[in-house]
Amino acid sequence: MTSRRNVLLGAGGAVVLTAAGGGAGYAIANTDGSNPGTTPPQAVPPKYRSRPDLSALPDVTITTPATGTTPGCVFLSPASGTSLWGPLMVDEKGSPVWFRKVPDPATVAIDFKAQQYLNKPVLTWWEGTIGGTGGQGVGQGEFVIADSAYREITRVRASGSEQADQHDFVITPEGTALFWVYNPIPYDLTSLGGPADGVLHDGVIQEIDIRTGKRLFEWHASEHVGLDESYAPLPTGDSAHLPYDYFHANSVGLDTDGNIIISSRHTWTAYKINRTSGDVIWRIGGKKSDFAVDERAAFAWQHDFRRRRDGTYSVFDNGAGVTTVHEQSRGLVFKVDERAKTVIFAQEFLHPQKLLAPTQGSFRELPDGGSFIGWGQMPWFTEYAPDGTVRLDGHIPLNNQSYRAYKAAWTGTPLDQPALGVRTEAGSVIITASWNGATTVTTWRARGGTQPGALNQSVEAPRTGFETELTLPGTPEYVAVDALDPTGKVLGTSSAVPVRV
Repeated sequence: MTSRRNVLLGAGGAVVLTAAGGGAGYAIANTDGSNPGTTPPQAVPPKYRSRPDLSALPDVTITTPATGTTPGCVFLSPASGTSLWGPLMVDEKGSPVWFRKVPDPATVAIDFKAQQYLNKPVLTWWEGTIGGTGGQGVGQGEFVIADSAYREITRVRASGSEQADQHDFVITPEGTALFWVYNPIPYDLTSLGGPADGVLHDGVIQEIDIRTGKRLFEWHASEHVGLDESYAPLPTGDSAHLPYDYFHANSVGLDTDGNIIISSRHTWTAYKINRTSGDVIWRIGGKKSDFAVDERAAFAWQHDFRRRRDGTYSVFDNGAGVTTVHEQSRGLVFKVDERAKTVIFAQEFLHPQKLLAPTQGSFRELPDGGSFIGWGQMPWFTEYAPDGTVRLDGHIPLNNQSYRAYKAAWTGTPLDQPALGVRTEAGSVIITASWNGATTVTTWRARGGTQPGALNQSVEAPRTGFETELTLPGTPEYVAVDALDPTGKVLGTSSAVPVRV
């Protein structure tokens, strides 16, 4: 019986799949020619023939197609028991642009985003393991910084014996990094009805010089925020000696005056902190607010406190957590009058499906004045025009979640080769081409011939997503693909792959 061979090249290697003449099943052939066996007839080819290692990536569904959006890619960190774990970038149609699997021994990637380091665009994310008390995630890991070629520049670790928490990582204009450490400390909890030999999760800010690793600033919540500010219940019973997560810090950043602004989920409070002395300058919300907060501007169990370009502040108001306070989560914008000591509602951004996210979430301003929300535990992401109109909406699989979701412009130029998959069908060679991380490819060209250096037959097709399919008539001995930019310039070329062994 005549057989057909499918050659899959990806990530620097080749995998040869041999399909029986009837196409009923797939046999995996070793590169030395031996055959370890045939898969069951119901086996199906991988989702990405050029990169079968990425076929378990979760599908991204666009429910509101992009209309009038700001240019950019969507940054996600999907998490579920059935998908690959790692930072994922997709385009506005939901097609993957770049993915990197989390390496062992880390188990998850969190907070994937684009930033600037030393005036150059970089990608950053956190890698590590997550545990916690009462379902609240506490991370132990480190931060990764990669350049536009996806090369790892450095890893940022906490100073001392602690490990960095996943909740935030901000690179400052000075080349330093701000992030959180969850530090369990011995603490007498009898005043709250807990044990005298209890444990407290202290929220610790560290500012680290990225180049040298030197710690420049450290702030401890336990020295400035009392346990009486918390809305979180004390662990009881068999859990009484687990750390009490009274504060649960989940964002850190810089205000326009250079001081630090943070969000504490379990005190329902946003704080401004003197970057030199560590003194709390003010509190917004919670039990000890320094401001009278307009009822419509009140938030609870919140995430992602930021300053916006027009001087307002924003927060992702979960409205739910240990308790449910609001009917739905929202992106909240409010004005702060420091002289009058008032906080006034400015605008809110709601999801058409009235999503309520008990955990996680993000809310960021876009360059054109629009806004982008990642709905955390609810696996949606939404882009809004400045007036609140939805101009893009989508979600990862409903059994997934992404701690945050962002949108940003990104140009990636990977250093590896494009990948291709090959199969024969009806007297032609079907070629699938992809290049993980390449953002400027607009056209693919497939070439075929009798020798690797004589690929004179060619065909072109517009890029159609992560993987593009091209058809070469006949059965050339070797094939390769070229990635082309809008001017027709060759950005990268794959290895020449034999069609028949």
